Amino acid sequence: MSTEAHFQRLLVPLDGSRLAESALPAARFLAGLFHSSVTLIHLIEHNAAPAVHSERHLTEPGEAQAYLQEVAQRAFPAGVPVEHHVHTAEISDVARSLVDHAAELKVDLIVMCTHGRGGLRDLLFGSIAQQVVALGQTPVLLIRPTQTGEAPPFACRLILVPLDGDPAHEAGLAAASVLARASSGALHLVMVIRGIGSLKADQAATALLMPLTMNALLEVSEQQAQDYLRQNIARLQAEALNVTAEVGRGEPVRYLRSAAKRAGADLIVLGTHGKTGLEASLSGSVAPRLSGRAHVPLLLVPLAEISETKE
Repeated sequence: MSTEAHFQRLLVPLDGSRLAESALPAARFLAGLFHSSVTLIHLIEHNAAPAVHSERHLTEPGEAQAYLQEVAQRAFPAGVPVEHHVHTAEISDVARSLVDHAAELKVDLIVMCTHGRGGLRDLLFGSIAQQVVALGQTPVLLIRPTQTGEAPPFACRLILVPLDGDPAHEAGLAAASVLARASSGALHLVMVIRGIGSLKADQAATALLMPLTMNALLEVSEQQAQDYLRQNIARLQAEALNVTAEVGRGEPVRYLRSAAKRAGADLIVLGTHGKTGLEASLSGSVAPRLSGRAHVPLLLVPLAEISETKE
């Protein structure tokens, strides 16, 4: 798989705040890695608040344009082509507007900060990012600022990839492989089998009535997960990628956070349907919950629609 076909055009939404600028180091890193072009965008919101993150909100097109020009010169080296766009017509649906711009500009990746409140700031929070993924087909990279609000460094030395055993849900693995190959990084594949304590209500009732049967089913699921991961490891190693893997039991979001910390992951790459998250062992809207809790950047990759019968 050629890296030249991926992440060639990046879109970075900015609202004028230092917090939103936390996405810039990641955009700079990826632009250098893939020789990408970058578009900085500011959306003029309808009835915008006068302040954002305790900083003055940019509501005038001329002021916003000057700001984006300054950021382009300050945040990116001369060799990176950076454009800037201010959408001057006031908008109310921020997620839809961003999706429309991403489609019009044919961007391959949206890079944004994960913290904020209200209007465009909500775009910088996981739930709105999920709307962007659900409405469009553009991957979204969420960057969490440091506790002091500073922009964190970005790297792809070790990328954690949650999987659920369904080949139709491997868009995240494909994107992670591209990143690992381009950055000479490693992949760590993780499958989570729900433990008895984290089963859904109907499954938990069955577990109480037939604990031995449920334990046997979980053991079978774990063996199937091991077999699935071995197949993926063999394929990826044949492509000269450095790959490790693990299967665990528990509540998926909690386990994935712990696994990322243990492994020292720089990034989590997750396939998602946007509204409902992953199916099978990762059911329960993992992506929106993980986006608000992960301590490392999270790349959400839209999955192709699947039929109702399969769901």
